[in-house]
Amino acid sequence: MVAIMDASKVGNEWIFVVRDPHAKENVYMSTVPCESTFCYQIAFKTLTEQGFTITAIVGDGKVAVSWLFKGIPSQMCHFHQKQIVVRCITLNPLLPAGVELLAIIQTLTKSTEAKFTLRFTDWCVKWDSFLKEKSLNEKTGKYAYTHRKLRSARDSIKRHLPILFTFERYPELHIPNTTNSLDGSFTKIKNSIGIHAGLAHEQKMKMVRTLLGGKV
Repeated sequence: MVAIMDASKVGNEWIFVVRDPHAKENVYMSTVPCESTFCYQIAFKTLTEQGFTITAIVGDGKVAVSWLFKGIPSQMCHFHQKQIVVRCITLNPLLPAGVELLAIIQTLTKSTEAKFTLRFTDWCVKWDSFLKEKSLNEKTGKYAYTHRKLRSARDSIKRHLPILFTFERYPELHIPNTTNSLDGSFTKIKNSIGIHAGLAHEQKMKMVRTLLGGKV
């Protein structure tokens, strides 16, 4: 089974879910304090003990799944990678370097690993000196990188690049390149809770478990 793993805050609770995107079924769910490596480890152990064989994992990058489950192919969600970059540089970057990086990340879902890596690497080389610029902070009297958000966007892509195209390297596993299948389940739950805002907490959680337990 290819496993999409993620957690989302539903009301006042965090729900951790594992979904089989091919069967369109959620196979594991648990209420957790927050999203952490422990959630992933417990879910993996539980599913393994139940007889599941996890052939690949798809996540949003909040937990270093490739490090946590060595030997199992890991795929970083393209949608979440784009979101990370946009949060750093916005959809309307003012700097030419930001405009170029936005154009590159917008091609992520349509690119091959070779093409995307080449474009991103060329961008890094072109703007290397620019990204090393520092400015004096008059309040602290210390120098800091001038383009911190742009550097953060670059560093995020660098960090996730080895797992952005896992699906391409394992075509036989049919790995999704996004967590959209599971995100749809979370959206359905949140919309349902919004409609039934007057329900007591226990009733809300019962509804959540019911919705997550079915094929969606």
